[in-house]
Amino acid sequence: MNSIVLAILIVSAIGVIAGIGLSLASVALEVPVDEKQVAVRELLPGANCGGCGYSGCDAYAEAVAKGEAEPGLCAPGGAETAEKISALMGVSGGAFVPHAAYVRCFGGCAHTKKVFSYRGTETCAGVNTLFSGDNSCNYGCLGRGDCAAVCPTGAISVNSNGVAEVDDILCTGCGKCVKICPKGIIDLRPLNRPEHLEVTCSNKDKGPLAKKACSVACIGCGLCVKACEFDAVHVTDHLAAIDPGKCTRCGKCAEKCPEKCILVFDH
Repeated sequence: MNSIVLAILIVSAIGVIAGIGLSLASVALEVPVDEKQVAVRELLPGANCGGCGYSGCDAYAEAVAKGEAEPGLCAPGGAETAEKISALMGVSGGAFVPHAAYVRCFGGCAHTKKVFSYRGTETCAGVNTLFSGDNSCNYGCLGRGDCAAVCPTGAISVNSNGVAEVDDILCTGCGKCVKICPKGIIDLRPLNRPEHLEVTCSNKDKGPLAKKACSVACIGCGLCVKACEFDAVHVTDHLAAIDPGKCTRCGKCAEKCPEKCILVFDH
């Protein structure tokens, strides 16, 4: 009987010591929380669409709290969210910046090919479950119009080339198309930008594979990077990307691109 009581006492003592140790560790290792960041995050809708230029709502909230980002960049939140964040931060200039969706794909029927005959639910989500789709490019638009189906303003349609395209005038930047696209190739971009350049491709395969899949795919050759004098173009995972903050819109990257997948847009 004494041995049982002793065992209970030992286990209890260990539990108390461990509890005290964990409490001390939690205090010592506690990560400081920026209350403003938390407050800003609570005002955001949580779409995580990336339209603000940051990886998600958490990153945007952190940037706003640090004074590194304007309060009016959240497209799904709209003017109301911009006003609330401006009031919270005690700053002016939080006017809402309108956004529109953009499909990062230019290769359709004329540039890719079907690799098998699909029979099933005619949705992007449905065909994507089979070998990432029936298109030779595993990264491109599947053309079934899931994005168009959820668009509340009818701003998205699938063109004759089998690629979704967006009418900037009708698009409200709600982000629903961003969420539903199984390929993740739809972004929200601000409409207040002047003429700018975009890489109209999402293929991250190496050059030969990308070229085999789509005749206008980015092959990650880096010629655009070398042509840019302002460090605005970089190639990551065999795919070029343009930093709008550094781009001067000189167009040299588009001129050097052998695949002509860098295009000029006026919004």
